[in-house]
Amino acid sequence: MIFHPGILALVIGSALLTLMTAYGVLLGVKVFLRWDFQSSSAAQLALERKTSLISTIASYVLGFQIISALLFVYTVEDIHPLFVGAMCATGSLNANPVGWYALFSKIIVCFAAGLWIVLNHLDQQGEDFPLVRLKYLLLTLLLPAITLDSVLQLRYFLGLDPDIITSCCGSLFSEADVSVAGSIAGLPVLPSIIVYYAGFALLLLFAVLSLYSKNPLPRYFLAVFAAAFFLVALAAIVSFISMYIYELPTHHCPFDMLQREYGRIGYPLYVSLFGGVFFGLLPGIFRPLWNIPSLRETVQRVERTWILLSMGGLMFFVAMTSYRIYS
Repeated sequence: MIFHPGILALVIGSALLTLMTAYGVLLGVKVFLRWDFQSSSAAQLALERKTSLISTIASYVLGFQIISALLFVYTVEDIHPLFVGAMCATGSLNANPVGWYALFSKIIVCFAAGLWIVLNHLDQQGEDFPLVRLKYLLLTLLLPAITLDSVLQLRYFLGLDPDIITSCCGSLFSEADVSVAGSIAGLPVLPSIIVYYAGFALLLLFAVLSLYSKNPLPRYFLAVFAAAFFLVALAAIVSFISMYIYELPTHHCPFDMLQREYGRIGYPLYVSLFGGVFFGLLPGIFRPLWNIPSLRETVQRVERTWILLSMGGLMFFVAMTSYRIYS
């Protein structure tokens, strides 16, 4: 099992990424403690060269961390035929429940890594590097999360046994099941649809207000509604969108749509949802940077791009799901 190409790539890649992050943190601690942009000493010049090196390493590492989340989902889906009773990625994850924790940790690390990459990019746009200490503090906090993610992933893959009989989506995402997944699958369709479209409409409203107003409130509301819509959309996929994709009223699995039989529609759906929500969070999270003189114009300029990307991603997601529902 461990010699599956995808598993080998994930395990080895995660180990290397963790080690490179740890190396970046060690250098970052020195920068954090000794940084003084007003100084022209040799030590400060050396720190400025180091921060360029660390930023490059960390950006690539965290970028690969995001890609590894997609590879993890693809691999878990790809190995399901190896387990008796598994029909999709749900069966693979149920073969060793640690896999669910690994999946959740990857989602969290994916968002956190994206935020750090954006923060690092903004810092490099300021002539006085105003976010140096903050970004290396956050990188230090990211290290335990990345390490935990690697450990959970390794425990999951090492704990897989091809001889085990696993349960699949028919039992987990069932309206008769008393678990959280079963409760979401059993949500009434009409109220769920109303909440889904109402949440999207509010999100668009605050996105448009953020485009044409300098008031910070719409940006904060946009971030809140983006986070809320992420949960609403995931629940909608399980409760009613999946039924229209599979054309079966009892099929609620969020993973089968990754398969060839359904045109792998799950990949563009999830990428557009995650991307749209991520960019929707940015204007609210980074609005306080308007108070930094060297970053104010940069943040204002790039903020418009974030909002448009968020609107584009989520409109694509809603358009695809709506086409399946109403076609």
